[in-house]
Amino acid sequence: MLRSALGIVMTCLALAVAAPAVQAAGTSKSSTKKTVIKKPATKAKTSSARRASSSAKAPKAAKLAKRSTTAKKTVVAKQKASVQHVAFTPSAPAAPPVLTAGDMAGLHQTRDPLALKSNAAFVIDQATSQVLFEKNASFSLPIASLTKLMTALVVVEARQDMDEVLEVTSDDIDREKNSSSRLRVGSQMTRANMLHIALMSSENRAASALGRNYPGGLPAFVAAMNAKARGLGMKDARFVDSTGLSSHNVASARDLAKLVVAAYQYPVIRDYSTDPSYAVDAGRYQLNYMNSNRLVKNPGWEIGLQKTGYIAEAGRCLVMQARIEGRPVVMVFLDSKGKETRLADANRVRKWLEVARPQAASPLAARQG
Repeated sequence: MLRSALGIVMTCLALAVAAPAVQAAGTSKSSTKKTVIKKPATKAKTSSARRASSSAKAPKAAKLAKRSTTAKKTVVAKQKASVQHVAFTPSAPAAPPVLTAGDMAGLHQTRDPLALKSNAAFVIDQATSQVLFEKNASFSLPIASLTKLMTALVVVEARQDMDEVLEVTSDDIDREKNSSSRLRVGSQMTRANMLHIALMSSENRAASALGRNYPGGLPAFVAAMNAKARGLGMKDARFVDSTGLSSHNVASARDLAKLVVAAYQYPVIRDYSTDPSYAVDAGRYQLNYMNSNRLVKNPGWEIGLQKTGYIAEAGRCLVMQARIEGRPVVMVFLDSKGKETRLADANRVRKWLEVARPQAASPLAARQG
């Protein structure tokens, strides 16, 4: 009996110990089974979603790819068209260099000790008439607005009324070079003011009006200009108008030195030509003019008379009377290239005179005349 009871007790204990293990194993199996069942379902769902998403994005991607391809084709087409356009567009021909009368005569090949940029130059001592420097000084060349210095000389020596009011007309319009002017047709001002701005600022319509209003008109005025040139011994000079717009107004550098010396005798010409600026009443409006030669405003220069000139055939021109180291000097520069080169040439001559203090033209420079 005792053994039976112990067997029963041992059996119960074994069952009690085994029961939790069996329950745990069942739980584990159930959990594992659930996980195994859920995983395939999750995978299937994810794959379906991806397939759906891919199906939805496919048309968009195709559209984007198509647009990108179209855009690339368009760019390539434009590039080809651009290349074709450039390839078949003829290039503009280069503008031929403008040759002055001096260039055509070969004067630009002349070299001088001062390396001047002007094709012709002439420098004299005004007090003694000694030639200090010369370069191609005897060649007759177009002189552009240096002509106005002769215009002024004829007007002043004719003793015309300087207070007489003159009017700008259509006859004063430049039909030679078609240059512009600030003086409108119908403008009115005194002869003195016409002369002032013609000398100081090279106003073409003012110079034209001065010639027209000479007794006998412009033909008589031009005749007086040529007569005065002959009287001064300007052998190579010839004038055809009062402005200098025509390239047929010609003179040599030697001739122009004589003109400067003659014009310098008149204070009105000296004052008007060297005035830095001037405001003139043109009748219905006022105009402010500046001197065409900026050296007149330079305190380092003592200029007694000056005139600038330019047309394509003449190049840049300049005549000046100046006092250098106490010596009155007349300088003439013709056919200079570049807007500032004539002024630079004047500075070169001035420095040379200050340093070398020449008493006569050097043999090298003299042979070039």
